[in-house]
Amino acid sequence: MTVSFPSESDTSSNVFCDDTSRPVIVHVIFRLQTGGLENGLVNLINHTADRYRHVIICLRDSTEFARRIRQPGLAIYALHKREGKDVALYFRLWRLLRSLKPHIVHTRNLAALEMQGPAALAGVPIRIHGEHGWDIHDPEGKNWRYRWLRRLYQPLIHQYIALSQPIVSYLREKVGISPARIKHIYNGVDTRRFHPQRDRSSVLPADFTGESSLIIGTVGRLEMIKDQLTLVQAFINLVRRLPKDENNLRLVIVGEGSLRPRLEVLVAEAGMAHLVWFAGERADVPALLQAMDLFVLPSLAEGISNTILEAMATGLPVVATRVGGNPELVIDTVTGYLVPSSDSEAMAKALERYAKNRKLAVEQGCEARRCIEERFGINAMVEQYAVLYDTLLAVRFGKESFK
Repeated sequence: MTVSFPSESDTSSNVFCDDTSRPVIVHVIFRLQTGGLENGLVNLINHTADRYRHVIICLRDSTEFARRIRQPGLAIYALHKREGKDVALYFRLWRLLRSLKPHIVHTRNLAALEMQGPAALAGVPIRIHGEHGWDIHDPEGKNWRYRWLRRLYQPLIHQYIALSQPIVSYLREKVGISPARIKHIYNGVDTRRFHPQRDRSSVLPADFTGESSLIIGTVGRLEMIKDQLTLVQAFINLVRRLPKDENNLRLVIVGEGSLRPRLEVLVAEAGMAHLVWFAGERADVPALLQAMDLFVLPSLAEGISNTILEAMATGLPVVATRVGGNPELVIDTVTGYLVPSSDSEAMAKALERYAKNRKLAVEQGCEARRCIEERFGINAMVEQYAVLYDTLLAVRFGKESFK
Protein backbone atom coordinates (compact mmCIF):
# COMPACT_ATOMS: atom_id res chain seq x y z
CA MET A 1 0.00 0.00 0.00
CA THR A 2 1.09 3.57 -0.54
CA VAL A 3 0.73 5.89 2.44
CA SER A 4 1.37 9.66 2.53
CA PHE A 5 3.08 11.16 5.54
CA PRO A 6 0.95 10.46 8.63
CA SER A 7 -0.74 13.10 10.72
CA GLU A 8 0.15 13.69 14.36
CA SER A 9 -2.57 11.30 15.46
CA ASP A 10 -1.66 8.59 12.95
CA THR A 11 1.72 7.13 13.81
CA SER A 12 1.10 4.08 11.59
CA SER A 13 3.24 1.97 13.91
CA ASN A 14 0.51 -0.65 13.80
CA VAL A 15 1.54 -1.67 10.28
CA PHE A 16 3.70 -4.29 12.00
CA CYS A 17 0.90 -5.67 14.19
CA ASP A 18 2.38 -7.93 16.87
CA ASP A 19 5.16 -9.40 14.75
CA THR A 20 8.40 -8.82 16.65
CA SER A 21 10.26 -11.85 15.33
CA ARG A 22 11.64 -10.02 12.28
CA PRO A 23 13.80 -6.90 12.35
CA VAL A 24 12.43 -3.77 10.73
CA ILE A 25 14.43 -2.32 7.83
CA VAL A 26 13.49 1.10 6.48
CA HIS A 27 14.74 1.85 2.97
CA VAL A 28 15.01 5.57 2.14
CA ILE A 29 15.09 6.47 -1.56
CA PHE A 30 14.33 9.57 -3.59
CA ARG A 31 11.43 8.16 -5.61
CA LEU A 32 9.99 4.70 -6.25
CA GLN A 33 9.96 4.58 -10.04
CA THR A 34 11.28 2.50 -12.91
CA GLY A 35 15.05 2.33 -12.55
CA GLY A 36 17.98 0.12 -11.71
CA LEU A 37 18.29 1.18 -8.08
CA GLU A 38 14.58 0.73 -7.52
CA ASN A 39 14.55 -2.60 -9.34
CA GLY A 40 17.31 -3.91 -7.09
CA LEU A 41 15.41 -2.78 -4.01
CA VAL A 42 12.22 -4.51 -5.15
CA ASN A 43 14.12 -7.73 -5.87
CA LEU A 44 15.70 -7.62 -2.42
CA ILE A 45 12.36 -7.08 -0.69
CA ASN A 46 10.59 -9.78 -2.69
CA HIS A 47 13.24 -12.36 -1.77
CA THR A 48 13.55 -11.49 1.93
CA ALA A 49 9.99 -10.62 2.96
CA ASP A 50 9.90 -13.66 5.26
CA ARG A 51 13.15 -12.62 6.91
CA TYR A 52 12.69 -8.88 7.51
CA ARG A 53 9.83 -6.39 7.80
CA HIS A 54 10.59 -3.89 5.07
CA VAL A 55 9.34 -0.31 4.83
CA ILE A 56 10.02 2.13 2.00
CA ILE A 57 10.20 5.89 2.53
CA CYS A 58 10.20 7.97 -0.66
CA LEU A 59 11.48 11.51 -0.31
CA ARG A 60 9.36 12.48 -3.32
CA ASP A 61 6.63 9.96 -4.16
CA SER A 62 5.83 6.48 -5.48
CA THR A 63 4.62 5.27 -8.89
CA GLU A 64 2.93 2.19 -10.36
CA PHE A 65 6.33 0.51 -10.15
CA ALA A 66 5.40 -0.32 -6.55
CA ARG A 67 3.03 -3.01 -7.85
CA ARG A 68 6.06 -5.22 -8.44
CA ILE A 69 6.54 -5.59 -4.68
CA ARG A 70 5.16 -8.86 -3.29
CA GLN A 71 5.52 -8.29 0.48
CA PRO A 72 2.00 -8.35 1.94
CA GLY A 73 1.10 -5.19 3.83
CA LEU A 74 4.27 -3.33 2.87
CA ALA A 75 4.09 0.33 3.91
CA ILE A 76 5.35 2.92 1.43
CA TYR A 77 5.52 6.46 2.79
CA ALA A 78 5.74 9.44 0.43
CA LEU A 79 7.16 12.61 2.04
CA HIS A 80 6.45 14.77 -1.04
CA LYS A 81 9.72 16.70 -1.00
CA ARG A 82 9.41 20.22 -2.36
CA GLU A 83 11.71 21.46 -5.10
CA GLY A 84 15.00 22.84 -3.87
CA LYS A 85 15.94 22.77 -0.21
CA ASP A 86 13.02 21.46 1.82
CA VAL A 87 14.13 21.99 5.41
CA ALA A 88 10.88 20.63 6.84
CA LEU A 89 11.61 17.31 5.14
CA TYR A 90 14.21 16.49 7.78
CA PHE A 91 11.68 16.93 10.57
CA ARG A 92 9.03 14.89 8.74
CA LEU A 93 11.45 12.01 8.29
CA TRP A 94 12.69 12.21 11.89
CA ARG A 95 9.13 12.11 13.19
CA LEU A 96 8.26 9.13 11.00
CA LEU A 97 11.35 7.18 12.03
CA ARG A 98 10.57 7.86 15.69
CA SER A 99 7.17 6.30 15.04
CA LEU A 100 8.39 3.28 13.09
CA LYS A 101 11.34 2.50 15.38
CA PRO A 102 13.33 0.54 12.78
CA HIS A 103 16.36 -1.55 13.60
CA ILE A 104 18.06 -0.53 10.35
CA VAL A 105 17.83 2.48 8.05
CA HIS A 106 19.27 1.92 4.59
CA THR A 107 19.62 5.06 2.43
CA ARG A 108 20.61 4.92 -1.22
CA ASN A 109 22.62 7.34 -3.34
CA LEU A 110 23.42 11.00 -2.84
CA ALA A 111 19.78 12.14 -2.99
CA ALA A 112 19.05 10.29 0.26
CA LEU A 113 22.43 10.63 1.99
CA GLU A 114 21.43 13.64 4.10
CA MET A 115 18.60 11.60 5.61
CA GLN A 116 21.25 9.88 7.71
CA GLY A 117 21.07 12.96 9.94
CA PRO A 118 17.41 12.54 10.95
CA ALA A 119 18.00 8.77 11.27
CA ALA A 120 20.81 9.33 13.76
CA LEU A 121 18.75 11.89 15.72
CA ALA A 122 15.83 9.44 15.76
CA GLY A 123 18.09 6.89 17.43
CA VAL A 124 18.08 4.28 14.66
CA PRO A 125 20.62 1.71 15.91
CA ILE A 126 22.07 0.64 12.53
CA ARG A 127 22.56 3.01 9.64
CA ILE A 128 23.62 1.84 6.17
CA HIS A 129 24.22 3.83 3.00
CA GLY A 130 24.35 2.37 -0.50
CA GLU A 131 26.17 3.96 -3.43
CA HIS A 132 24.65 2.65 -6.67
CA GLY A 133 25.94 5.03 -9.32
CA TRP A 134 26.78 8.59 -10.23
CA ASP A 135 24.53 11.62 -10.59
CA ILE A 136 24.04 13.39 -13.94
CA HIS A 137 25.77 16.44 -12.39
CA ASP A 138 28.77 14.34 -11.35
CA PRO A 139 29.12 11.44 -13.85
CA GLU A 140 32.75 10.75 -12.93
CA GLY A 141 32.67 11.45 -9.19
CA LYS A 142 34.80 14.60 -9.47
CA ASN A 143 32.44 17.16 -7.93
CA TRP A 144 34.18 18.46 -4.79
CA ARG A 145 30.89 19.53 -3.18
CA TYR A 146 29.48 16.01 -3.40
CA ARG A 147 32.75 14.61 -2.10
CA TRP A 148 32.64 17.07 0.82
CA LEU A 149 29.02 16.13 1.55
CA ARG A 150 29.91 12.43 1.68
CA ARG A 151 32.79 13.19 4.05
CA LEU A 152 30.50 15.27 6.25
CA TYR A 153 27.99 12.46 6.75
CA GLN A 154 30.36 9.51 6.94
CA PRO A 155 30.66 9.60 10.79
CA LEU A 156 26.91 8.87 11.01
CA ILE A 157 27.06 5.76 8.82
CA HIS A 158 27.99 2.35 10.18
CA GLN A 159 28.27 0.50 6.88
CA TYR A 160 28.56 1.37 3.18
CA ILE A 161 27.45 -0.80 0.26
CA ALA A 162 29.12 -0.12 -3.08
CA LEU A 163 27.77 -1.77 -6.20
CA SER A 164 30.84 -1.43 -8.42
CA GLN A 165 34.59 -1.51 -7.97
CA PRO A 166 35.05 2.12 -9.11
CA ILE A 167 32.66 3.20 -6.34
CA VAL A 168 34.60 1.12 -3.80
CA SER A 169 37.78 2.91 -4.86
CA TYR A 170 36.07 6.30 -4.76
CA LEU A 171 34.78 5.79 -1.21
CA ARG A 172 38.19 4.63 0.01
CA GLU A 173 40.46 7.06 -1.81
CA LYS A 174 38.34 10.22 -2.22
CA VAL A 175 35.98 10.10 0.75
CA GLY A 176 38.30 8.38 3.21
CA ILE A 177 36.10 5.46 4.24
CA SER A 178 37.99 2.55 5.77
CA PRO A 179 37.82 -0.74 3.79
CA ALA A 180 36.20 -2.48 6.77
CA ARG A 181 33.15 -0.22 6.42
CA ILE A 182 32.65 -0.90 2.71
CA LYS A 183 30.90 -3.99 1.35
CA HIS A 184 30.99 -4.61 -2.40
CA ILE A 185 27.74 -6.28 -3.54
CA TYR A 186 26.84 -6.78 -7.18
CA ASN A 187 23.25 -6.50 -8.33
CA GLY A 188 21.66 -9.84 -9.13
CA VAL A 189 19.15 -10.84 -11.78
CA ASP A 190 16.23 -13.26 -11.62
CA THR A 191 17.29 -15.86 -14.19
CA ARG A 192 13.83 -17.43 -14.18
CA ARG A 193 12.07 -14.19 -15.06
CA PHE A 194 14.74 -13.20 -17.59
CA HIS A 195 15.69 -16.10 -19.82
CA PRO A 196 16.37 -16.79 -23.51
CA GLN A 197 13.25 -17.30 -25.63
CA ARG A 198 12.88 -15.69 -29.02
CA ASP A 199 9.36 -14.32 -29.50
CA ARG A 200 8.69 -11.19 -31.56
CA SER A 201 5.11 -11.45 -32.70
CA SER A 202 3.49 -10.83 -29.32
CA VAL A 203 5.16 -7.51 -28.41
CA LEU A 204 6.67 -5.78 -31.46
CA PRO A 205 4.92 -3.75 -34.17
CA ALA A 206 4.03 -5.82 -37.22
CA ASP A 207 6.77 -4.38 -39.43
CA PHE A 208 9.41 -5.24 -36.82
CA THR A 209 8.70 -8.97 -36.69
CA GLY A 210 10.37 -10.18 -39.89
CA GLU A 211 12.76 -13.10 -39.53
CA SER A 212 15.54 -11.14 -41.23
CA SER A 213 15.14 -8.07 -39.01
CA LEU A 214 17.98 -7.14 -36.67
CA ILE A 215 16.30 -5.76 -33.54
CA ILE A 216 18.56 -3.42 -31.61
CA GLY A 217 17.08 -2.45 -28.26
CA THR A 218 17.58 -0.46 -25.10
CA VAL A 219 15.66 -0.08 -21.84
CA GLY A 220 15.94 2.86 -19.45
CA ARG A 221 14.78 6.30 -18.40
CA LEU A 222 15.01 8.72 -21.30
CA GLU A 223 17.25 11.21 -19.54
CA MET A 224 20.61 12.81 -20.32
CA ILE A 225 22.54 10.52 -17.98
CA LYS A 226 21.36 7.53 -20.05
CA ASP A 227 22.32 9.29 -23.31
CA GLN A 228 19.96 7.60 -25.76
CA LEU A 229 20.84 10.48 -28.11
CA THR A 230 24.17 8.78 -28.85
CA LEU A 231 22.41 5.48 -29.52
CA VAL A 232 19.93 7.05 -31.94
CA GLN A 233 22.73 8.84 -33.77
CA ALA A 234 24.71 5.59 -33.95
CA PHE A 235 21.66 3.82 -35.39
CA ILE A 236 21.19 6.56 -38.00
CA ASN A 237 24.88 6.26 -38.92
CA LEU A 238 24.54 2.48 -39.20
CA VAL A 239 21.52 2.68 -41.50
CA ARG A 240 23.29 5.18 -43.73
CA ARG A 241 26.39 3.02 -43.78
CA LEU A 242 24.43 -0.08 -44.80
CA PRO A 243 21.65 1.24 -47.08
CA LYS A 244 20.94 -2.16 -48.60
CA ASP A 245 20.16 -3.50 -45.13
CA GLU A 246 17.90 -0.59 -44.17
CA ASN A 247 14.74 -2.68 -44.27
CA ASN A 248 16.30 -5.18 -41.84
CA LEU A 249 17.52 -2.76 -39.15
CA ARG A 250 15.17 -1.77 -36.34
CA LEU A 251 15.63 0.13 -33.07
CA VAL A 252 13.40 -0.37 -30.01
CA ILE A 253 13.60 2.24 -27.24
CA VAL A 254 11.80 1.26 -24.03
CA GLY A 255 11.26 3.93 -21.38
CA GLU A 256 9.97 7.43 -20.82
CA GLY A 257 11.55 10.71 -19.83
CA SER A 258 12.34 14.29 -20.73
CA LEU A 259 14.66 13.27 -23.58
CA ARG A 260 11.92 11.64 -25.67
CA PRO A 261 10.90 14.72 -27.73
CA ARG A 262 14.50 15.33 -28.79
CA LEU A 263 14.93 11.69 -29.73
CA GLU A 264 11.76 11.71 -31.82
CA VAL A 265 12.85 14.88 -33.64
CA LEU A 266 16.27 13.38 -34.38
CA VAL A 267 14.70 10.24 -35.84
CA ALA A 268 12.12 12.19 -37.87
CA GLU A 269 14.71 14.56 -39.33
CA ALA A 270 16.73 11.56 -40.46
CA GLY A 271 13.67 10.14 -42.21
CA MET A 272 13.81 6.97 -40.14
CA ALA A 273 10.70 7.16 -37.97
CA HIS A 274 9.49 3.90 -39.55
CA LEU A 275 12.62 2.11 -38.29
CA VAL A 276 12.43 3.23 -34.64
CA TRP A 277 9.75 2.25 -32.12
CA PHE A 278 9.36 4.30 -28.94
CA ALA A 279 7.67 1.73 -26.74
CA GLY A 280 7.25 3.98 -23.71
CA GLU A 281 7.34 2.72 -20.14
CA ARG A 282 6.37 -0.94 -20.09
CA ALA A 283 5.64 -3.66 -17.56
CA ASP A 284 6.56 -6.47 -19.97
CA VAL A 285 10.30 -5.86 -20.16
CA PRO A 286 11.21 -9.59 -20.10
CA ALA A 287 9.09 -10.18 -23.23
CA LEU A 288 10.54 -7.11 -24.95
CA LEU A 289 14.09 -8.29 -24.27
CA GLN A 290 13.21 -11.68 -25.72
CA ALA A 291 12.16 -9.93 -28.92
CA MET A 292 15.57 -8.25 -29.34
CA ASP A 293 18.73 -9.50 -31.03
CA LEU A 294 21.14 -7.29 -29.11
CA PHE A 295 21.04 -4.76 -26.30
CA VAL A 296 22.70 -1.34 -26.05
CA LEU A 297 23.38 0.75 -22.95
CA PRO A 298 24.75 4.17 -23.99
CA SER A 299 24.93 5.72 -20.48
CA LEU A 300 27.31 8.48 -19.48
CA ALA A 301 27.63 6.93 -16.01
CA GLU A 302 26.54 3.67 -14.37
CA GLY A 303 26.91 1.66 -11.23
CA ILE A 304 26.07 -1.99 -11.82
CA SER A 305 23.32 -1.86 -14.42
CA ASN A 306 20.27 -4.05 -13.85
CA THR A 307 19.28 -3.71 -17.49
CA ILE A 308 22.63 -5.09 -18.65
CA LEU A 309 22.20 -8.04 -16.30
CA GLU A 310 18.64 -8.63 -17.50
CA ALA A 311 19.68 -8.46 -21.15
CA MET A 312 22.56 -10.88 -20.59
CA ALA A 313 20.27 -13.26 -18.70
CA THR A 314 17.95 -13.17 -21.72
CA GLY A 315 20.84 -14.34 -23.88
CA LEU A 316 21.61 -11.03 -25.58
CA PRO A 317 25.03 -9.60 -26.39
CA VAL A 318 25.50 -6.11 -24.96
CA VAL A 319 27.10 -3.01 -26.46
CA ALA A 320 27.78 -0.68 -23.54
CA THR A 321 29.82 2.41 -22.80
CA ARG A 322 33.06 1.92 -20.92
CA VAL A 323 31.89 3.73 -17.78
CA GLY A 324 31.31 2.86 -14.13
CA GLY A 325 30.66 -0.81 -13.50
CA ASN A 326 29.91 -1.72 -17.13
CA PRO A 327 33.36 -3.28 -17.69
CA GLU A 328 32.70 -5.52 -14.68
CA LEU A 329 29.67 -6.97 -16.49
CA VAL A 330 30.43 -6.93 -20.22
CA ILE A 331 33.47 -8.92 -21.33
CA ASP A 332 34.69 -7.04 -24.39
CA THR A 333 34.56 -9.17 -27.58
CA VAL A 334 33.17 -12.14 -25.58
CA THR A 335 29.71 -11.11 -24.30
CA GLY A 336 29.51 -7.88 -26.29
CA TYR A 337 31.53 -4.73 -26.90
CA LEU A 338 32.61 -1.78 -24.78
CA VAL A 339 32.81 1.62 -26.47
CA PRO A 340 33.70 5.15 -25.28
CA SER A 341 30.81 7.21 -23.95
CA SER A 342 29.26 9.90 -26.21
CA ASP A 343 30.92 8.32 -29.26
CA SER A 344 28.21 7.52 -31.81
CA GLU A 345 30.77 6.52 -34.45
CA ALA A 346 32.37 3.87 -32.21
CA MET A 347 28.94 2.61 -31.23
CA ALA A 348 27.85 2.39 -34.88
CA LYS A 349 30.95 0.34 -35.69
CA ALA A 350 30.16 -2.08 -32.88
CA LEU A 351 26.57 -2.46 -34.08
CA GLU A 352 27.79 -3.00 -37.62
CA ARG A 353 29.60 -6.17 -36.55
CA TYR A 354 26.27 -7.78 -35.70
CA ALA A 355 24.57 -6.50 -38.86
CA LYS A 356 27.26 -8.20 -40.94
CA ASN A 357 27.51 -11.37 -38.83
CA ARG A 358 24.25 -12.58 -37.29
CA LYS A 359 25.94 -15.62 -35.73
CA LEU A 360 28.07 -13.30 -33.62
CA ALA A 361 25.00 -12.15 -31.68
CA VAL A 362 23.98 -15.74 -30.97
CA GLU A 363 27.45 -16.79 -29.86
CA GLN A 364 28.01 -13.79 -27.59
CA GLY A 365 24.47 -14.07 -26.24
CA CYS A 366 25.13 -17.65 -25.14
CA GLU A 367 28.31 -16.53 -23.38
CA ALA A 368 26.38 -13.71 -21.72
CA ARG A 369 23.80 -16.10 -20.30
CA ARG A 370 26.51 -18.43 -19.03
CA CYS A 371 28.27 -15.51 -17.33
CA ILE A 372 25.05 -14.50 -15.56
CA GLU A 373 24.41 -18.02 -14.31
CA GLU A 374 27.92 -18.26 -12.91
CA ARG A 375 28.34 -14.80 -11.32
CA PHE A 376 25.21 -12.67 -11.14
CA GLY A 377 22.26 -14.77 -9.96
CA ILE A 378 19.80 -12.99 -7.70
CA ASN A 379 20.20 -15.53 -4.88
CA ALA A 380 23.86 -14.59 -4.45
CA MET A 381 22.96 -10.90 -4.19
CA VAL A 382 20.16 -11.49 -1.70
CA GLU A 383 22.32 -13.70 0.50
CA GLN A 384 25.09 -11.10 0.65
CA TYR A 385 22.63 -8.43 1.79
CA ALA A 386 21.11 -10.82 4.32
CA VAL A 387 24.49 -11.80 5.75
CA LEU A 388 25.41 -8.13 6.10
CA TYR A 389 22.10 -7.20 7.77
CA ASP A 390 22.25 -10.21 10.10
CA THR A 391 25.87 -9.56 11.06
CA LEU A 392 25.15 -5.94 11.97
CA LEU A 393 22.03 -6.95 13.89
CA ALA A 394 23.92 -9.63 15.80
CA VAL A 395 26.66 -7.20 16.80
CA ARG A 396 24.15 -4.57 17.93
CA PHE A 397 21.40 -6.70 19.50
CA GLY A 398 22.87 -10.17 20.04
CA LYS A 399 22.51 -13.31 17.99
CA GLU A 400 19.33 -14.52 19.72
CA SER A 401 17.34 -11.30 19.43
CA PHE A 402 15.24 -12.24 16.39
CA LYS A 403 14.91 -16.00 16.75
